[in-house]
Amino acid sequence: MTPDASAAPRVLDDIDARPGSTASLLRTFIGLFLRPLGGWISAADLVALAGDLGIPSAQARTGITRLKQKGLLLADRDDAIGYRLNPAAVPMLERGDRRIFAMREMQDQDPWCLISFSIPESARSVRHQLRRRLQWIGAGTVSPALWMCPGHLQGEVELLLDELDARRWVTLFQAGAPQTSVPLVDAAAGWWDLEALRTEHLAFQRSLDALPDEPFAAYVQLIDSWRVLPYVDPGLPPSMLPIDWPGRRSFDEFARLSSALAVPARAHVHAVTGT
Repeated sequence: MTPDASAAPRVLDDIDARPGSTASLLRTFIGLFLRPLGGWISAADLVALAGDLGIPSAQARTGITRLKQKGLLLADRDDAIGYRLNPAAVPMLERGDRRIFAMREMQDQDPWCLISFSIPESARSVRHQLRRRLQWIGAGTVSPALWMCPGHLQGEVELLLDELDARRWVTLFQAGAPQTSVPLVDAAAGWWDLEALRTEHLAFQRSLDALPDEPFAAYVQLIDSWRVLPYVDPGLPPSMLPIDWPGRRSFDEFARLSSALAVPARAHVHAVTGT
């Protein structure tokens, strides 16, 4: 039976899912493995693999139901009862791939994208969503109606403007390095919450000590712990960061561990699913 993707709810980015929660771990698993599996997995295999992540079966089924409601999964019976990845979710997951596995750090000479907007009070919900989504992609707040992000993220800004139908209120500019009356590192600390980002990096580094020995569970937990950082941390250039910035260690540790764990994790998934 072929699922009716047009009848599915709009796919929602579950950006508020707490890393380590059932919802977050299941989304991470689906983002990593469902496309290589052809986009479909049996319900039994999905619950079994959730169990390998430490999620009890009843809790896993509840989490799967939530992902169906979010529009990420579609119920689809093939040879058995199972779930198919909603085709509408693929662009979102591909954007996530680029952020998670190909995070870019800016150099001082790299361009910036400035986002200027004037949204009427009648569309204040759009204004709220725009600010929330800009923060989620790592943009900094220069003023309430002027934000900035790395130039290479302009495409993501344009996509979210289309999704919010907000282009008529927004102007984008490409710009060089800001000229400020205070040291650039101090200005950046006012545009981004660098202390909160520092806390996120240190929490990620601590989470590495708790990774399980089994490669599949370790890999999914690693990606789940990391996946927020490449969004909220835009990869600021050296001139904007404190000397003791912990980001480089996070990037290096993630690269080392993901490289070591990816192949045995995929082998485990293929063994369980018989693919």
